[in-house]
Order: sequence, then C-alpha cells, then structure tokens
Amino acid sequence: MPDGGRRQARERALSLLYEAESKDVAPRDVLAQLPVEPDPFTVALLCGVTEHLADIDGLITTYARDWTIDRMPALDRALLRMAIYELAHRPDVPTGAVISEAVELAHRFSTDESGRFVNGMLARIAEAVRPGSPVGTRSQAEPVYAETVGADPAVDDQAAAGQMVEHGLDQEW
Repeated sequence: MPDGGRRQARERALSLLYEAESKDVAPRDVLAQLPVEPDPFTVALLCGVTEHLADIDGLITTYARDWTIDRMPALDRALLRMAIYELAHRPDVPTGAVISEAVELAHRFSTDESGRFVNGMLARIAEAVRPGSPVGTRSQAEPVYAETVGADPAVDDQAAAGQMVEHGLDQEW
C-alpha cells in the first residue's frame, strides 16, 4: 500500500477511534455501523487497538507522568493508542513512520502542544517496545513529564464531543 494510502487509513482509523470514544461504544460497533467497510489497514488498526487496549493503556499510564490518561484530550488518547498498537504489534511498519505520522496527525487535529507530547511519549514507548530502534540510545526508557514537552496537565484543552481542532480552528467532524 502506498504511503498516502496508509496515511489516509490512519486518519480514518483516528476518526473512528475518536467517534467510538465520543459515543462510548466499542470501535468494532462503529465499524459495524458503517455502510462501506473502510480500508483493510484502517480495520486492522481499529481491531488491534481494541484487542490490546489494556496493554496499550498500561504503557500510556507508565510513560505519561503528571498527566493521567483521563486528562489527555480524547483525540490525543486515540492517537497514542493507535500508534502504540503499531509500535508494539506491527513490526512491518517502521518506527519512524509510526511516530512521524502520529505527530503529523496531532499537529493537524489536536492542541498546539499535542505534537510535542505525542512525539515524546511515542519515542519513549518505542525505546521500550522496540529495543534497538533508531529513536534513541537510552538503555532504559524514561517517563515523559507533561511540563517537559510544554504541555500543561492543569489546562483542559479538550474539544467538545464531536469537535476536532485543526490548526486552532474548531470545526464539526
């Protein structure tokens, strides 16, 4: 699949994960309600996140210091889950591709600080789940403190349900 195809599949998977969380339903329920099944890579991402959610959230909790998973913007949470699934369970996808795509999506659709936070989180998690990956040289992955990457866990930048922030402009999604 060309890079543009995977990029679009990730964007679609992100939107469906966000929709599932906004509606408080399982991602598979959202998939079942679609009139046309999305790209196979989109389906693989959704099913993978669903299947490994407890482990994925455990990694987020371990590496996000001073910022609980519930305090993260919903879109960031969905994006981290999707990227961590790829890092931990899709060795066919290069580490750099996973991180750069996630950071790009964070910049496009989330808060001003989200790109830096997502980058820091995924770099540390990649070091833990893909030893020897080219993201860093630390032998032990360290937690990411929100303040270190410019995020303030005391500020709630979460968009209203059903809204996304693209380049700082609210829009219906």
